[in-house]
Amino acid sequence: MEHRGGSRQKGDGVPKENSPFINNTDHDKGNSYDGTNMALFEEEMDSNPMVSSLLNKLANYTNLTQGAQDHEDADEDESPKKKAVKSPQMGTFMGVYLPCLQNILGVILFLRLTWIVGTAGILESLAIVGLCCSCTMLTAISMSAIATNGVVPAGGSYYMISRSLGPEFGGAVGLCFYLGTTFAGSMYILGTIEILLTYIVPKAAIFVAEKKEDEVDALLNNMRVYGTCCLALMAVVVFVGVKYVNKLALVFLACVILSIIAIYAGVIKTIFEPPDFPVCMLGNRTLKNQNFDKCLKMDVIDNVTVTTQLWELFCKGPNSTCNEYFLNNNVTEVQGIPGLASGVISENLWSKYGPLGMLVEDKRLPSVGGSDPTKDIYMPYVINDITTFFTLLVGIYFPSVTGIMAGSNRSGDLRDAQKSIPIGTILAIATTSVIYITCVVLFGACIEGVLLRDKYGDSVKGNLVIGTLSWPSPWVIVIGSFFSCCGAGLQSLTGAPRLLQAIARDGIVPFLQVFGHGKANGEPTWALLLTAGICEIGILIASLDAVAPILSMFFLMCYLFVNLACAVQTLLRTPNWRPRFKYYHWALSFLGMSLCLALMFICSWYYAIVAMAIAGCIYKYIEYRGAEKEWGDGIRGLSLNAARYALIRLEDAAPHTKNWRPQLLVLLNLDSDHGVKHPRLLSLTTQLKAGKGLTIVGNVLEGTYLTKEIEAKKAEQNIKSAMTAERTKGFCHVVVSSNLRDGISHLIQSAGLGGMKHNTVLMAWPGTWKQSNDPQSWRSFIETIRETTAAHQALLVAKNVDSFPTNQDRLGEGTIDVWWVVHDGGMLMLLPFLLRQHKVWRKCKMRIFTVAQMDDNSIQMKKDLQMFLYHLRLDAEVEVVEMHDNDISAFTYEKTLVMEQRSQMLKQMQLSRTEREREIQSITDESRSSIRRKNPGATETSNLSRQSSPMEDTQEDEAQLIHDRNTASHATINDKADAEPERVHMTWTKEKLFTERNRNRECNTSVAVRDLFNMKPEWESLNQSNVRRMHTAVKMNEVVVNKSQGAHLVLLNMPGPPKNRGGDENYMEFLEVLLEGLNRVLLVRGGGREVITIYS
Repeated sequence: MEHRGGSRQKGDGVPKENSPFINNTDHDKGNSYDGTNMALFEEEMDSNPMVSSLLNKLANYTNLTQGAQDHEDADEDESPKKKAVKSPQMGTFMGVYLPCLQNILGVILFLRLTWIVGTAGILESLAIVGLCCSCTMLTAISMSAIATNGVVPAGGSYYMISRSLGPEFGGAVGLCFYLGTTFAGSMYILGTIEILLTYIVPKAAIFVAEKKEDEVDALLNNMRVYGTCCLALMAVVVFVGVKYVNKLALVFLACVILSIIAIYAGVIKTIFEPPDFPVCMLGNRTLKNQNFDKCLKMDVIDNVTVTTQLWELFCKGPNSTCNEYFLNNNVTEVQGIPGLASGVISENLWSKYGPLGMLVEDKRLPSVGGSDPTKDIYMPYVINDITTFFTLLVGIYFPSVTGIMAGSNRSGDLRDAQKSIPIGTILAIATTSVIYITCVVLFGACIEGVLLRDKYGDSVKGNLVIGTLSWPSPWVIVIGSFFSCCGAGLQSLTGAPRLLQAIARDGIVPFLQVFGHGKANGEPTWALLLTAGICEIGILIASLDAVAPILSMFFLMCYLFVNLACAVQTLLRTPNWRPRFKYYHWALSFLGMSLCLALMFICSWYYAIVAMAIAGCIYKYIEYRGAEKEWGDGIRGLSLNAARYALIRLEDAAPHTKNWRPQLLVLLNLDSDHGVKHPRLLSLTTQLKAGKGLTIVGNVLEGTYLTKEIEAKKAEQNIKSAMTAERTKGFCHVVVSSNLRDGISHLIQSAGLGGMKHNTVLMAWPGTWKQSNDPQSWRSFIETIRETTAAHQALLVAKNVDSFPTNQDRLGEGTIDVWWVVHDGGMLMLLPFLLRQHKVWRKCKMRIFTVAQMDDNSIQMKKDLQMFLYHLRLDAEVEVVEMHDNDISAFTYEKTLVMEQRSQMLKQMQLSRTEREREIQSITDESRSSIRRKNPGATETSNLSRQSSPMEDTQEDEAQLIHDRNTASHATINDKADAEPERVHMTWTKEKLFTERNRNRECNTSVAVRDLFNMKPEWESLNQSNVRRMHTAVKMNEVVVNKSQGAHLVLLNMPGPPKNRGGDENYMEFLEVLLEGLNRVLLVRGGGREVITIYS
């Protein structure tokens, strides 16, 4: 299928499917921001939408493609205004079950099933039905898994296979499915003509055989002429008015259902009153009852014995020589349908195969002479028109169980395709299987064996055999089967060109691209012409029994690859493989695949080889043809060549969203002995490897490679040992660089090879950044964030990584909580799924929280989010948390104030003493003036103190000021109402200054709330952008701690660093406040591309 819509993102070589969940380009809505609640994430608004705006698009989502219904609308729409797109409304019953029923039940049931039962016997017929129905049931299970692994636009099996196994397999199998559907059209047209000329108007035949031996050729020529005319008429109907085909579908379906009901009604009637359809037997041979009225040799009319019409068939005249067998045997009549209570079932249990020309005989009746029946094949006996054997009957019968893809082909019209396709398809197969099995038993229990083996009903005056059993009249079945075959033929001629058009539009088979074009409304005109031409080949074959095995091959090939696709996806366990249908297993898919392959060779080994050769040629044609075949020597040479070839292939284009998996670059910290400081980071890496992606573990040593070579090798050896201990499979990469920042930058840019490059960076949160005297530790952390963003790579930061579980731990019942604030590619959704594939996290449930603003409809957001997760095939609890635009609290101002003071002090550490003294003095004067306005008494005392100690160091002034403020921030709410903040006068030294500063960093200030009015002057000088960001961090932290403090793991969007590097230390403080009070946290920052999709 053609990739619809979708904008091309940087680093991505393939277009994306258009969806409201991905590639959001509605900047007016998606990126709008107003208020203070989400200020911490305002850096993200330029590129990533808020979740609330993303979910709003769900209500208008439709997965409809331009199919026949759209073509109808285009034909009927005369106005310049475009019609509003209607959401799909078809349910399981009308959208899947009945279409599958109509496609499965058809021409073989009405024209050949009685003959198969008579020839193979009840037991072997049940084996044929069981084999074929088991094959389709296993295929339906695999198809259900694929079809529920995302949204399947129109295209059916071709779309599913090509998106599961790649364009080569998809193109090969898609064309096989197209050829199968086209030859199915031939089969239905031949069935229509056979019913018309044999049972409705036999006199309409153009070619009439003058001799008995010419009857077969005459029949085939009639089939060719009438079949060609019928094909031309149907092609014109499809070309001119496809809407009539769709509207008549229910009429054709009603014909099928009425015919089935008539069969069962006739079976019930045979218990009480069997129908009168006598079969005339000469000896034990069955006679064609077409040219005589009475089953008698001689008849008495007016007391005169006269010869009958039957006599004239075997004797040239009353006194002339008669056929020897005719003279030696008596003529008897047997009831063709003795009924359910007759016990005829025992005679029909066993097979009665025979060669071409074998007479249909009843061995229970006496027979004299006739030692060489080949001499009598041109007499009016019922004979075998083909050589019969078990495998032939399998090939003829198999098309009667095809049609299981009808539901998936209509997925664009379904209200809930992921629910309807599995239920409807499997129920339809179960229903038709029951119908076929009961029909086999009931036909064998009601109808005489010789009549069952009479393919065209010649022994019952040319009546359709199954029609003789039906009630109230044989014409119910004749007319019903005629219209059923007409409808099925029209459906095939409607569906096959659209399938070819879809393949052509994908552009994977260049010479077919012309067939992607059509009329202005999209009708596949050229594809219809090619389909009609191929269909004519089947009609020129002219034999239903010869065409059926051909289309059996193509359908079996298609079903084989559906099973293969499901098995491969299950065994590979790709991150995108999350079918909503859970009742599948790779062993069932392999069994179905093996059964399809076996049935191909059972039906016809030479047809199977030809079909596989066609598929192989198409595969090789589509496949990249420029690959060199240098096999080298031995297995290692083969492995090296395969690896090189695979890497070159991978580099051709970026992976599709469905194939995206985390390829990790793990940045480890080493201690002074070059041992791994955080081995649990490797444990987390192992637990994330359900994605089956690449892992590179990297580290940077500062220095030059000439002096650090030995240490680098030691570090590499230690890392490999740690990887082995933690069962982390991957590669180790130690870089020696002049400084840490450059080394990490080199790793991010150059790690990996060709197409096997990392797309995600995993690192630990620098937990000791506040205590570190070297600011380069946290500056390198922020620069790493910027580097990964520039490289369009995702970033995972694990906080408190040492508390993460080891690979031997088994977490009990608990939750993995996802806080989804902005949509940056879906990484937040994918990671919990991957973790839950590992036994450590398997028992954990997934919860997803998203934030609603004041103008959001939280109830609708929850519904939309549940629908989004349903399309993603993810099981999770959903909760929408409302964050109101509250006034910024005093606690937030205090946090911001302390943060800015600390930031200012850090800057002072880098100034000269004179500059530092001047700067601190100005800060002190400014702050004291604001406090003087608030509390004159306290300020006077402070001034007196300064006058009595004029030589006091300016650092002590600063320390006293910080102490005053922090003491005030710890006052209780009751003290705040009627007393001044407590003042503690101390004699400060430089050592006490640092001690007090460290204490202030760690203390918890959340127990008090400031008086907004009294502190207002002091806050006026604060940077309002910092205040808003701090407000977001505080509010988000309150909400997250309230909901997720007991969770086993919390995943949270990581806000982007400021564009201005001057605010880096503030950014670290914001993150620290955001994560305060949480144990295990994984901060997630997307790489700017989609990593999860609703599509199959």
